[in-house]
Amino acid sequence: MTHLAMDPLTLGHVAITLIAIFSGLMVIPALTRGHDHPAWTGIFLLFSVLTSATGFLFLNATGKPTPAQIVGGISFALLALAGAAYYLGKARGFWAPVYVVTATIALYLNVFVLVIQLFLKVPLLHSLAPTGGGPVFGTVQGLVLLIFAVAGWRGVRNFHPLAD
Repeated sequence: MTHLAMDPLTLGHVAITLIAIFSGLMVIPALTRGHDHPAWTGIFLLFSVLTSATGFLFLNATGKPTPAQIVGGISFALLALAGAAYYLGKARGFWAPVYVVTATIALYLNVFVLVIQLFLKVPLLHSLAPTGGGPVFGTVQGLVLLIFAVAGWRGVRNFHPLAD
């Protein structure tokens, strides 16, 4: 299937997801440089939760969770921990690496699903990986994983807010 759905649920979910990804792309690079952006962080966490929540509104004919919904469930757990580390633990001490790791993985999961959707829906990309796998798809997903692994490592190394 290489057509773009235009129903309101899909469009809303895509818009929310793109806001989550864009705001995450403001937050994670800042963390790698040791900076905190509270406004972007709030937007990122909120819209990441919303993208996971709206993903559960897509019904599966089998009644079983889809792979995307399983990823959404994992993302919910990570986002709960990221939110607790950031807002309750103030991303200080022990909570700083917890926040960086969980936020980075949550953004990675959003981008991971985005890459899958791009290969499914964009004709040029679909033609490069018509079965949803193969060397091109695997290479792209591998590069995305590598980028996020490096960003997470740099974030843990560099993000150490001073204690109040």
